[in-house]
Amino acid sequence: MNYKLIAGIARALLLARWRQTLVAAIGVTFSITMFIAMLGFMTGLNKLLDGLILNRLPHVRLFNDVEPNKNQPINTAKEYKHFHNFIQSVKSAQSRSEIHNSATIIQAIKADNRVLGFVPKIKTQVFYNDGSIDFSGLIDGIDVAGESKWYHFNDYITAGRATDLNNVSNSIILGKAIAQKLLADIGDVVQVTSSKGDRMSLKVVGFFQSGILDIDKVQSYTSIATAQKLLGKTNSYITDIQINLKDITQAPAVAKEYVALFDTDAEDIQTANSQFETGSSVRTLISYVVGITLLIVAGFGIYNILNMMIYEKMDTIAILKATGFSGKDVNLVFITIALSIGLFGGLAGLFFGYLLSVGVDNIPFNMSGLPAVKTYPVNYNPVYYFIAIAFSLFTTYLAGLFPARRASKVDPVIIIRGK
Repeated sequence: MNYKLIAGIARALLLARWRQTLVAAIGVTFSITMFIAMLGFMTGLNKLLDGLILNRLPHVRLFNDVEPNKNQPINTAKEYKHFHNFIQSVKSAQSRSEIHNSATIIQAIKADNRVLGFVPKIKTQVFYNDGSIDFSGLIDGIDVAGESKWYHFNDYITAGRATDLNNVSNSIILGKAIAQKLLADIGDVVQVTSSKGDRMSLKVVGFFQSGILDIDKVQSYTSIATAQKLLGKTNSYITDIQINLKDITQAPAVAKEYVALFDTDAEDIQTANSQFETGSSVRTLISYVVGITLLIVAGFGIYNILNMMIYEKMDTIAILKATGFSGKDVNLVFITIALSIGLFGGLAGLFFGYLLSVGVDNIPFNMSGLPAVKTYPVNYNPVYYFIAIAFSLFTTYLAGLFPARRASKVDPVIIIRGK
């Protein structure tokens, strides 16, 4: 089989109907361009949306939850031992919000080779004092270095520096919405009252903006030492331990293991935020479906063009078969034509898809709620380009397969006799 000769015949047939060939190639190019641009933009958007929440959350969180006391007096009475006791308005157990023996737990987490990193934290409810008006909020006492390394804390600081929490005594980084309520600026002093009634003056060293207004209305940050001082606790007081794993899929199993091992409550990221993963999967699936649909439509165009070419080139096919070309050779000629359209149209689609993605990536996207985002998000994952060109070739191959098989079965005697 002379592949060079077959390629030359395919090229001659393509050029003989170059307008129709160009239309088919443009259809493939447009499909691939939109596939690349849409998938890059949608997955980039997914990463942005998930990053607003999931990148700020640990894979596993250890804490002490407030729960009703399970050991009610009536359950311990012998005369009611075999009865079903229905108890209403059960009060919460007298449990500590801090993690007991936190130093030992931290040492055990350090030794766990599944753990990528961890950060201790103190969560507490407070009241922000504005003259005679108090409004509730939350303050997190954080390890600034760990929070910045594992949870991108620096990305959400719109003014000031996170390290000032360690450098300036009794300091606070306010949520942007809280600062606007208090009319507070960097360098000002705000009054904060703990849930126990202790009041403390804190110096504003920065503003924080997560992009989620409900969080920015209540959330502020101090150092762990300042939070312990606000609550009147010792330097061993910790309410949360945030843990990042090397493999995020192990989070549910690790959370259950830590509950039994450390006698604390634990929450894994999959259970707490399953709705975000579902939303990302659906948006990505829609992008794939739309892109593949465009490629299938382009495939039908190629199928129609090859069918018309066969009808118009019956004489050529008959001559090829009369001069010694087998049905397999004729089949290969038309498969080559289809794959050529798919290859060149696909490569052009990759190029224009990349250019369109770059164009979208440079469109300004300025929102006060998302200070870290300057342009529309685009994902340039090479996997999408490989999928696009592979599916382009596969679609055009199928589009050319059936016309090629029909051409290979043409009887040259019948065609020539008809002429």
